Amino acid sequence: MEKTIDIICIGEVLIDFIGHEVNTSINRTKDYHRFLGGSPTNVAVNAARLGLKSVLIATCGQDGLGEYIVRKLKANNVITSQIRKSEAEPTSVIFVSKSTGTPDFIPYREADCKIERSQITDELLQQARIFHTTCFALSKNPARTTILEGAKKAKALGLQTSIDINFSERIWPDREEAKKVLSEYLETNPLVKLSEDDCYRLFSESKTEDYIFEYFHGLGASTICLTKGKDGVVLSDKNFGIFHQKAIPVENIKDATGAGDAFWTGFLYAQLLNKNFEETITIAQKLAVLKLQNVGRLPEGINIPELLNV
Repeated sequence: MEKTIDIICIGEVLIDFIGHEVNTSINRTKDYHRFLGGSPTNVAVNAARLGLKSVLIATCGQDGLGEYIVRKLKANNVITSQIRKSEAEPTSVIFVSKSTGTPDFIPYREADCKIERSQITDELLQQARIFHTTCFALSKNPARTTILEGAKKAKALGLQTSIDINFSERIWPDREEAKKVLSEYLETNPLVKLSEDDCYRLFSESKTEDYIFEYFHGLGASTICLTKGKDGVVLSDKNFGIFHQKAIPVENIKDATGAGDAFWTGFLYAQLLNKNFEETITIAQKLAVLKLQNVGRLPEGINIPELLNV
């Protein structure tokens, strides 16, 4: 079957209420601005902005915020046919402090984890090239079971799986369960993205790069990309070896929320273009920098591929 879809993103769709005051705790933030949020949602939107065909498989509420989500996705050319609107649960929301570092947040999770098997069809998988999800999405059932089954099927049909291990104990308090579920997903040999913060939270202590790479390679992932903020990126690939790239210096960081999603969209985009790892990370970093310099989402009215020199 002809590949008419570049990337399927499956997982949390929600509303981010991002604080209006920079580097202010949630306790002291007075005003919040509403943004479309959720890591796989950000990747789907960013991918569409890059000219890729992206599908979001997710669940929101049958409510005003759910309507806002679908309207925003359509405005960004994301395929919304697999979005389910639940009448039983409202749309999930997260309050986020605006930060130049790792933001603080309070989650109110409702409809986002109610992803059902009927939302992933074999026909859809056969048309796609990449199947992407997140640790957040795997933290609750029924989404967890749906995603694990979908990933195994995707792998069998020849898709490249992908995961952002955006672990947070506030989203998933049972670390051992999280590791078990991740090990099941990693059997599909996904491209793995994780940050130093994610690793610290998952292992509840600092681990060396060697430990992190050995751990995730051991579970079945060939390619692991570890982002280290101002210290750049380290990629470990079973065939290619270890590769380190410095960070691009960024003046005037306006909002760090979604920077990791922008980075990973750039990474997947470059991989779809068959770029080598060096070029891939450069493209990913450029997209992340663009995000860091803008509040909420990537800026409107610019030709992103042109900006990335792709």
